[in-house]
Amino acid sequence: MRDKRGMLSITENPVSTLLDLKDVHACFGGAQRTYEHLSREIGLPMRFSIFLPPAALENHRVPALLYLAGLTCNEETFMIKAGAQRLAAQLGLALIAPDTSPRGANVEGESASWDFGVAAGFYLDATQPPWERHWRMESYLLAELLPLISVSLPIDTQRLGIFGHSMGGHGALTLALRHPGKFKSLSAFAPISHPTQCAWGQKAFKGYLGDDAVRWAQHDATLLMQRQSAPPYPGGILIDQGMADKFLMEKQLLPEAFEAACQLVGQALTLRRQPGYDHGYYFIQTFIEDHLRHHARALGLG
Repeated sequence: MRDKRGMLSITENPVSTLLDLKDVHACFGGAQRTYEHLSREIGLPMRFSIFLPPAALENHRVPALLYLAGLTCNEETFMIKAGAQRLAAQLGLALIAPDTSPRGANVEGESASWDFGVAAGFYLDATQPPWERHWRMESYLLAELLPLISVSLPIDTQRLGIFGHSMGGHGALTLALRHPGKFKSLSAFAPISHPTQCAWGQKAFKGYLGDDAVRWAQHDATLLMQRQSAPPYPGGILIDQGMADKFLMEKQLLPEAFEAACQLVGQALTLRRQPGYDHGYYFIQTFIEDHLRHHARALGLG
């Protein structure tokens, strides 16, 4: 059955009426869609993009990757710039890209603060005013968005991987470590790996979490890895880092700290230091295939 745009429609659970389809495009035999819904966790409308491979359009439940974007990005950035859909279609892998942050909360400093991290969601639940009401990205993703997708779209949420870039790389690493068993595979591009020890992380954590060092540590991938009693991802973690990345040079990313933490607990980590590559999406485009194949193997797609 086809919808009014000529796209194959999906038989959806009645709860999917909560999802407002804003945009849809045919893409490599699948569908690139953008949805909006009113979030109970955020208290505002939230958007996410999803690529459904051809098998999903035939109502076969498919594994998925949750991609978390970086500072200044939104739910469209990865889907437009990364060039991931061709291989995802071949692998039978869905791609989910939520927005990074609440929008339109009319909180003082919301837009003026993007340059240093506060107002960009950082993939945690804020505890400090004025952010605590709407800046609940961890609860939004884990307790709301993924369950909503699982009942509304043909996604097998028992086979989920997570990855991200920069601030989203921080989010991928920390959420994977904070929610054991939720994600079967993990990778990142140029993640903020030790935020308690870099300026971006310190400013965001102070704004969102106050001065509580214990809370800060609960959202630092390096410190979370150090506390593991056994390797949480026996199949390995993949990280790519461009060596011409100005934020690496400014000590905002600190991948070497996460690498040392992995060595401490025996966690297999492939940290690829890529000469000549910077922090942007040309870097991501170059290595996206390796990341998709890394996840596909862990999710049983060969």
